[in-house]
Amino acid sequence: MGVVETEIVDSVMTITLGDEVRRNALSHQLLVELMDAIGVGESDRRVRVIVVTNRGTTFCAGANLSERSSKHPSGTGLRSVELADLFRRIRLSPKPFVGRVAGHCVAGGVGLAAVMDISIAIDSAKFGFSEVRIGVAPAIISVVCLPKMRLADAQSAFLRGNRFSAEEAARIGLINRAVPPDEIDREIDAVVNDLLAGEPHALAAAKHLSFSVPTMSEEEAFAWTAQLSAELFQSDEAREGMAAFLEKRPASWVEKLSRD
Repeated sequence: MGVVETEIVDSVMTITLGDEVRRNALSHQLLVELMDAIGVGESDRRVRVIVVTNRGTTFCAGANLSERSSKHPSGTGLRSVELADLFRRIRLSPKPFVGRVAGHCVAGGVGLAAVMDISIAIDSAKFGFSEVRIGVAPAIISVVCLPKMRLADAQSAFLRGNRFSAEEAARIGLINRAVPPDEIDREIDAVVNDLLAGEPHALAAAKHLSFSVPTMSEEEAFAWTAQLSAELFQSDEAREGMAAFLEKRPASWVEKLSRD
């Protein structure tokens, strides 16, 4: 039985983590199926936005501890390598990823919510870096969480290992917003419609900027972004976008969700 479900509607792929029994823990099976689903979404030209969500009360409970234990044949670091590959795949993808976080996030699950380009959670969800309470540290997920957090907040959350609210997760930068459960679909639809109004190559460039510019010196950043800007302004897509703006019409790539 699979633990990851996919659906494509209106240029949007929805990937649902469906291993409710294990609270969507990051098992070998879930990681492999999630990577496979992302690969399908990236290669399908119909897909312009990828939404990741969950069934059950937990978005993701972090590592599958039964697999990670020393007594388990696969408990020797394999999962950590695959988790890093998953995070890298999402960050480097040209397509925007939206987290529809409809449940609790613990440990690696916090990293999964944070690595999304935009994440919205239900306000009843609890978050927490619980690693120190089982004798480890939030190592790999720190790579995607720390750039979004104020250092003082990160130190407190990493060291205390306590649970905190979705509102607090939004305040410290791990997710974008926390909303009541009956409002999350409306919020996700609004985000997706905004993304469907953006030109796909431009979205990929904007995503690249957000990860690349902070790693450069000012001189490098200005040089690289000037070249990128020139290339984008000379593209057919930019010509169409500027013409559409001047003619007060939607650009050729603009779509909207059919249920809107």
